[in-house]
Amino acid sequence: MSWLESLKKAMVKTSSKITTGITEIFTKQALDQEALLELEELLIMADLGAVTAKKMVIELSKTRFPKEKQVSEVKKVLAKIIEDTLTPVVGKLEFSEKPTVILVCGVNGNGKTTTIGKIAYQQTQLKKKVVLAACDTFRAAAKEQLQIWAERSGSTFIHGEHGGDPASVAYKAVETALQNKADIVFIDTAGRLANKKPLMEELGKINRVIKKLLPDAPHYAILVLDATSGMNAIQQVKSFKEIVQLNGLIITKLDGSAKAGIVVAIAEQFNIPILGIGVGEKIEDFGKFNAHDFAQNILK
Repeated sequence: MSWLESLKKAMVKTSSKITTGITEIFTKQALDQEALLELEELLIMADLGAVTAKKMVIELSKTRFPKEKQVSEVKKVLAKIIEDTLTPVVGKLEFSEKPTVILVCGVNGNGKTTTIGKIAYQQTQLKKKVVLAACDTFRAAAKEQLQIWAERSGSTFIHGEHGGDPASVAYKAVETALQNKADIVFIDTAGRLANKKPLMEELGKINRVIKKLLPDAPHYAILVLDATSGMNAIQQVKSFKEIVQLNGLIITKLDGSAKAGIVVAIAEQFNIPILGIGVGEKIEDFGKFNAHDFAQNILK
């Protein structure tokens, strides 16, 4: 299965929900105010966000479509608005620095470790040397999970003792990368948000110690978000933005629910580059974010 086919399959639940709703609305009535209000409600329920939903409805209200083509034309206009919303936040991971140090954040369960493993695998397949640092030293099995991905991807694995200092692990990982002339370092961090202060202090210390070795590191501070969490992902971005200077997002588990619309709401509200998306658990289930492909598949 190609990446585009995988993306299409992953977004079926969201696409079906939105397309079915649009068909029900516009086959029973004209494009009048009542229909537009129903559409706005549908888009909000699909997690596209109130601001985006309002913008779409305003744009549609300016147009009149032939009755026989109303559903298809409405979908076409909506897809174009979604693409235009997403295009400014399309980003990509670039590994121009050697090593490129990537700090990966996110709530536990969002797919941080799996995402790191997938990207590491892609890069080792390109003959890049990759180092994975297990800096979540408190969560049970966090180290073991990352070690499995290190073995699968052929990456160097750096860890510390359970309950040890995460910053010392990060320092050791960057030091190892410099010694071995590695290309990429992934720092897998803790995801505790219940009390932000310890996490803030932990991430702050990681930043400080790696800068002793590489003053311009980390080159990326990425937040991994679970698409199935819907509008809760908005609050996660807000919370982590208070802790870390984010310069990238990765969206996971697009195949898990009908909530892929949250990607649009996040783009509208935060303007943070989306560097990639995950659509499953397999090692190859990760790809670049493409605004056109996403918009077309959300309204299939």
